[in-house]
Amino acid sequence: MTDAQSFYGRWAQVYDWLASAPGVASWRDRTADALALAPGDNVVEMGCGTGTNVPHLRERVGPSGRVVGIDVTREMLERAREQSARTGESVHYVQADAARPPVREADAVLATFVAGIFEDPAAAVDAWCDSVVPGGRVALLNFQRSPSALAAPLNLAFEGFVRLSAPGTRLSRRSHASAFERRVAAARERLTERTVDRRYDTFAGGFLGLLSGTVT
Repeated sequence: MTDAQSFYGRWAQVYDWLASAPGVASWRDRTADALALAPGDNVVEMGCGTGTNVPHLRERVGPSGRVVGIDVTREMLERAREQSARTGESVHYVQADAARPPVREADAVLATFVAGIFEDPAAAVDAWCDSVVPGGRVALLNFQRSPSALAAPLNLAFEGFVRLSAPGTRLSRRSHASAFERRVAAARERLTERTVDRRYDTFAGGFLGLLSGTVT
């Protein structure tokens, strides 16, 4: 078992509470919209956690579509399967490494809050793009420091957040946040290289960045 599996396995319930907090649903709606899903599409979420994005994805692909959630942590998937709003005939959960997903020919791929935990985020993005049919969309949602001057006090808490949310990733002792941000930047750079028709949005006071693009 990896450090990440052990960490998220212990904290799956708390993670689920935070991921379902009031106001978060609007973030998930905006992220799902970036995929430009249509009824009947097959969408895969890499690092799906407890499945809090699933209802938003399922709503867009309809009963004729399919939602696949991939996560390496068994306890996270068990939590997802316990929630009736996150299950159904069109929803499938797979325990696997999201950096090496066992899927192909998806119409879209979503990855929220996971790009910064991989040793090689660019390779993970390559795998995600390779999982999508030409013309399909890939979207990355990540936390980041806010550029707003008003957010300076909250930016001071960013280091602590990263230490808690990115376990077992061999981040620099000097600055976990800087290493985390470099990984997110590497993932975004690779997605930029692999896609066209890109869109970048920020919300939640600039603390969230959403990059999406169409795979060629």
